[in-house]
Amino acid sequence: MADVAVHGFDSKPAHDEGPAVDPTAYVRTADDGTASLHLMIENLHCANCVRQIESTLTPVPGVVEARVNLTTRRLFLRWQTGAAQAADLVARVAAQGYRLVPFDPAALASAADDEDKKLLRAMAVAGFAAANVMLLSVSVWAGAWGADMSTVTRDFLHWISALIALPAVAYAGRPFFRSAAGALSTGRLNMDVPISLAVILAAGMSLYETMNSGVHAYFDASVTLLFFLLIGRYLDRRARGKARSAAEQLMVLGATAATVVDETGRQRAVPVANVEPGMTVAVAAGERIPVDGTIIAGRSDIDTSLVTGESLPKAVSAGALVHAGTLNLGAPLDIRVTAAGEGTLLADIVRLMEAAEQGRARYVRIADRVAAVYAPAVHILAAVTFLGWLVIGGADWQVALMNAIAVLIITCPCALGLAVPAVQVVASGRLLKLGVLLKSADGLERLAGFDTVVFDKTGTLTLGRPELVAPEAVAPEDLALAASLAMASRHPLARALTRAAPDVPALAGVHEEPGMGLRAETEAGEVRLGNRLWCGCESETGTGHSGPELWLSRPGGTPVRFTFTDRLRADAAEVVGWFHARGHRVVLLSGDRPSVVEAVAAKVSIDDWRAELTPRDKVGALDAMQAEGRHVLMIGDGLNDAPALGAAFVSMSPSSAADVSRTAADLVFQGDKLAPVVEAIRVARSSKRLVFQNFGLALLYNAIAIPLAMAGLITPLIAAVAMSSSSLAVTGNALRLNFKRALR
Repeated sequence: MADVAVHGFDSKPAHDEGPAVDPTAYVRTADDGTASLHLMIENLHCANCVRQIESTLTPVPGVVEARVNLTTRRLFLRWQTGAAQAADLVARVAAQGYRLVPFDPAALASAADDEDKKLLRAMAVAGFAAANVMLLSVSVWAGAWGADMSTVTRDFLHWISALIALPAVAYAGRPFFRSAAGALSTGRLNMDVPISLAVILAAGMSLYETMNSGVHAYFDASVTLLFFLLIGRYLDRRARGKARSAAEQLMVLGATAATVVDETGRQRAVPVANVEPGMTVAVAAGERIPVDGTIIAGRSDIDTSLVTGESLPKAVSAGALVHAGTLNLGAPLDIRVTAAGEGTLLADIVRLMEAAEQGRARYVRIADRVAAVYAPAVHILAAVTFLGWLVIGGADWQVALMNAIAVLIITCPCALGLAVPAVQVVASGRLLKLGVLLKSADGLERLAGFDTVVFDKTGTLTLGRPELVAPEAVAPEDLALAASLAMASRHPLARALTRAAPDVPALAGVHEEPGMGLRAETEAGEVRLGNRLWCGCESETGTGHSGPELWLSRPGGTPVRFTFTDRLRADAAEVVGWFHARGHRVVLLSGDRPSVVEAVAAKVSIDDWRAELTPRDKVGALDAMQAEGRHVLMIGDGLNDAPALGAAFVSMSPSSAADVSRTAADLVFQGDKLAPVVEAIRVARSSKRLVFQNFGLALLYNAIAIPLAMAGLITPLIAAVAMSSSSLAVTGNALRLNFKRALR
């Protein structure tokens, strides 16, 4: 769909957009009699939106599946053909106030960037206005307490405040006002409704007081509240943006075009979407393979880390199966297509990641659960206060409204909204000093609650970098000759040889035989560096080493064997022991050979290990553990680990990992040691305690302040100060995380 113009699927097209696009143009029909449609929802904001859309579509007769991914804003629909129509399904969602467009990752990223910029501009406007209005308010407060400010001067300062605050409220409050209006239009309440109501009433009442030379105006409360809440919303969007880009980066691994070879041998470039099974595709050296298929001509080395997670390339020849997204390193290949587009393994991995993200989105935050009761309670209390003072208390409507505004302001969920973000910001800084980057909005909360640890092998427990075993045991002249040959190759084993002998000059005239090795003509004859058979070594002597190897052969000499190993991280055994000591179950899942995995597991004392696993196998293993009620922490680095990292309860990845794995993980740690993993867990558990303390402070504040406000003992001015004080208390408690003794 890369060439699709982005227009709305609204049931009634906007007057400035022309006719709505027919959604049937993007429907795909499968052999099993079902049709599917991928759409993007532009104005999707929260988990409540996800539930509302899914509950609208799922009961429709004929609908097999309706799934919304909050991070990618992707709606996937599948239904029985003939039982439902695409236009009818789209109209049902549009009727709820949501705007649907064809799914386009590029448009998604562009829309997200635009929304982030809007929030930053709103935040800047609110911050500027809050600072200036607060200065004016201080002057008013000081004059009022000193009883030496004239009415004319006070009114003048109030009008200046109004000129600054009202435009700022109208501009900076739009994200909350739109969200509140959308919720109310469908008969729902969210946290933005009391926020919007309090801001509008406070600003409106302040304007009324100013127009009538009233004593108090509360413009400062309106813009300050908006400034704090905009900070929290921006941080939340940035965190969700990081998670969303994981699937997008996987999509980038797929080629946009393929070189198809016709029956006459002529080659032509066609979009991958137009490639069909049975075609022949030519892939040059250095290109990513665009399809799944079988090699029919050529021999090369393939970087299969997407599938196996292993850093060593795999030698392939005619008859070998290759997958989309893998990289052809050595020589040209001709491939007979077995699957393309959505049928490839790469597309399957993308779907696994999106399904994992959707599952993870169901972990509702504590603040959201509290807000579900909090928002309607605030409105009820404010209404009771207004009616109580008006009917029972016999007060004027202005007094009743002032007290109701005080209740709305003092109960505005600023402290509640900051309870999690304040700790998250402080924890992020703390983790950054420890070499850990926090990427997921609720990653800390989940990291504090795991009970099972799953490690990948290559690049996680090990460094993911092959090293020559015992270089001192090799004759210096043999090592020098092998290194001089190896300098002509980018193969990981060749680079390991050059690191072992860095000062050796390169040998001239070296040729690489794909899948075999390197050769060069010397005065004494041909010298080869490569696999056992190619180098003419028929003996099984010295094959006790189970790791990768290279052989050096030269005229008149005995073949020399070079063995390599992937070294363990220095503290791998110690960190695994730390998990064992605290009663956590530890599992090792790898795509490598059983003999290699078993050897690593024995060194770090892991009894539960599994080898030769595909990305789907790893996700299946995690799903089985979580079906048992376990909360899994996944630590991995390979492209093949990305779906498992997304499916886990919480995940971590080293900074040396593939880009997509770092993006899919909730946390990323730096360095050659696993110690940052332990430190991150300690920070997470301390953060969890502080979050609950912050919720306690916020609820205690409301338990004391709300009765006082309802009793008319707190004016909106005092309510604004109390509301700000509660936010400062929550933030101050979060700052305790910077002290080492808080990490226990």
